[in-house]
Amino acid sequence: MDKRERLQATIAGEAVDRVAVSAWRHQPGDDQSAEAFAAATLAFQREFDFDFVKVTPASSYCLKDWDVTDAWCGHPHGTRDYGPPRVQHVDDWEKLALQDPCKGQMGAILGALNLIHVELGAATPFIQTIFSPLAQARNLVGAEQLQAQLRQQPDVMRAALQVITDQTLLFVEAARETGISGIFYALQWASYAHLSEAEYREFARPYDLHILQAVDDLWLNVLHLHGSDVMFSLAADYPAEILNWHDRETPPSLGEGLKQWPQAVCGGVRQEATLMQGTVDDVRGEALDAIRATGGRRFVLGTGCVAPIVTPYGNLRALRDVVEMAPK
Repeated sequence: MDKRERLQATIAGEAVDRVAVSAWRHQPGDDQSAEAFAAATLAFQREFDFDFVKVTPASSYCLKDWDVTDAWCGHPHGTRDYGPPRVQHVDDWEKLALQDPCKGQMGAILGALNLIHVELGAATPFIQTIFSPLAQARNLVGAEQLQAQLRQQPDVMRAALQVITDQTLLFVEAARETGISGIFYALQWASYAHLSEAEYREFARPYDLHILQAVDDLWLNVLHLHGSDVMFSLAADYPAEILNWHDRETPPSLGEGLKQWPQAVCGGVRQEATLMQGTVDDVRGEALDAIRATGGRRFVLGTGCVAPIVTPYGNLRALRDVVEMAPK
């Protein structure tokens, strides 16, 4: 099977020649320009030949044209630290205006996607990371203030979240023209640690569905539930092909998740305790256990989130190679 055939069979629950596998990481510093970001992303893929490429820009790429500031300060996950919140007062939400997605930092990411497509062509699917409107709002105002303003100023926040959604849709439409096979849709606040389910249904789900429905004709959309205490049942009917979450660190397990999610799941290996800090044997053991737990059907081997940038390449190589030795 080629990569597309393998992934499409996985999504459909059909037999595959081997389990599909992918991992992704940030490219700090390089993620600020089209050429450097594309080169770093492609070099990582050349090294490991994963079944799909998840393009992983800094979370600020969709916010910088709203005058958000951030800096690369050496975080082991490769993430950037934000400066002072863009939204200092509730009235600042009304100042957000739609931007041309082909300019500024969003334009740089689109440029990188075009360069990635030139090298990968149709041989390797690639998908673009899209952060949910609620996750973007958190990065504009800060976590504590977001919670407070959702509860104290619901009308203002609904209007702001619609603007963020509209901006995201503009970027998604431009990204489609670069040849992406889908999006990696990151739900970073679909967690009981942040909101009640009723709050998430009010302030997130309608905007999530609007974005996911806009890419429903693409064939490789991955939904990511981030962190602990995730709202798995709430997201179980979202329109996407693959569901990814920190399955080793928060319920449900992969096996239980497959009972609730109709298509494919992705995960199986802890990105810190095992992939970053463990041995090659640890990675192989956890990966093989995940393959056994799923029967190798409707399953993409990966991690719960980004591989830290300090992850040993030997461990990443073990993750990639274990699918070649796993029982068919």
